[in-house]
Amino acid sequence: MTNLAIAPSPARTAAASTWRITPLDAPLGARVEGLDVRQPLRGEQVFALKAALREHRILLLPGQWPDDAQYLRFASHFGTVFAPPPNAPVLGSDAQGIPPDIVWVSNADEGGVLGHAELSAHADHHWTPQPSSGSMLHALEVPSVGGDTTWIDLVAAYEALDEATRREIDGLQLITYNPFLRRLHPLPGTARIPRYRTPDIEPLTPWEAHPLVRTHPDTGRRLIYLGESTEVEVVGWGPIEGQALVERLRAHILQPRFAYTHRWQPGDIVYWDNQATLHSRTGFDAAQRRRLRRISLAGSRPF
Repeated sequence: MTNLAIAPSPARTAAASTWRITPLDAPLGARVEGLDVRQPLRGEQVFALKAALREHRILLLPGQWPDDAQYLRFASHFGTVFAPPPNAPVLGSDAQGIPPDIVWVSNADEGGVLGHAELSAHADHHWTPQPSSGSMLHALEVPSVGGDTTWIDLVAAYEALDEATRREIDGLQLITYNPFLRRLHPLPGTARIPRYRTPDIEPLTPWEAHPLVRTHPDTGRRLIYLGESTEVEVVGWGPIEGQALVERLRAHILQPRFAYTHRWQPGDIVYWDNQATLHSRTGFDAAQRRRLRRISLAGSRPF
């Protein structure tokens, strides 16, 4: 059989040459236009997207409608799909501890996760040995009000600290306990998840200690690796001192000057650096449909 090289049409060539990445008018984020993720990407496009993610932390690609295979193919330019250890359940994990490659974040599909409630700011898979490097969400349906996602720039938050606080926290280790295990082993008499583990609370196992101040593996920049309300513990510190430090840092990183809030539109894909940001969600009316598809990419052990 003869292989024929088919020249691209002038229209497709023109479209490929006019794609652009534009910073958002916000503390973080950039908008990617003129790119169709269903089509093969050129090498310089993949390189530019990776560079933009390092610089802007989150990328917004509006007007995208890939099927599952096309979505996974696009994501594979940036890494392999995240796979946690079976004993460290994450969002979407089955009875064997294995999540699907594409997680349905939905209140309207059988097997959908997260419902309609508000979600506090967190980094995906923080409690695993090798948290994901990044995640993508693709919006199919969104409510008319609510369901907005806010991202927080943890690099900017660290760099805004005073020098004394940086010296105080550099070198500390933080345990972030698995919230999915806590739901399986709730505290007696309550369904709440504690914001800090005190000596009267039996520690969840398995657990991992990661640096409180993490070094980004691609940029070398430092960041505060701490979620808004996950159950944590500063290694080697007493519970009173540790909890006071954590709450002081949480108040700092949640300042609006470090945040961008995205109002979803159907067809949006947002790709974010899970190693350098937190993300949260506002609640919405349970009678309204919100359907998104998430892919998370493998990462490395924090250092």
